[in-house]
Amino acid sequence: MTSSAPTRSRLLWVIFALIALAGIAVFFIPGFIIRPFTHQSARGILLAMAIRQRAPLVSLVCAIASLCLVLLLWPGTGRWARAGLTAIMLAVTFSAVMSRLNYFEWMFHPVDTARFDPEASSKLDSAEMILAVRFGSDARAYPIREMAYHHILNDVVEGVPVAVTY
Repeated sequence: MTSSAPTRSRLLWVIFALIALAGIAVFFIPGFIIRPFTHQSARGILLAMAIRQRAPLVSLVCAIASLCLVLLLWPGTGRWARAGLTAIMLAVTFSAVMSRLNYFEWMFHPVDTARFDPEASSKLDSAEMILAVRFGSDARAYPIREMAYHHILNDVVEGVPVAVTY
């Protein structure tokens, strides 16, 4: 009977680690896949958005399950193990809270008031790629290197509101 107690404890630790990892992963995986200045495949975006959509519920369930396991593991652990449990629980709780926020807005915040330079004073290299919009006599050029970071820019061209995206 004495060998079953350590086996049960190890099993609880493994289950705790897997549940905590899942709770943390559902927050970090979408942010890792969808980030500025990296290649993003269609499959990767679909995976990230599917995880992102389910992250609030999954991270909450993982946080509650992790807390229950911490309560079971706590009495039989020493100081360092308790410090580890606390640190992991903080990470799981952080992920559960953050998965409810739209952190993509922080990474890809739209530009609401763009500043434009006249063509003569523009510092764009002649080989630089741009997105161009023209309505009537009004035209705008948006450098792709800037658009790659922001991904969306709200502007008005010839009185027409436009959302430029890349």
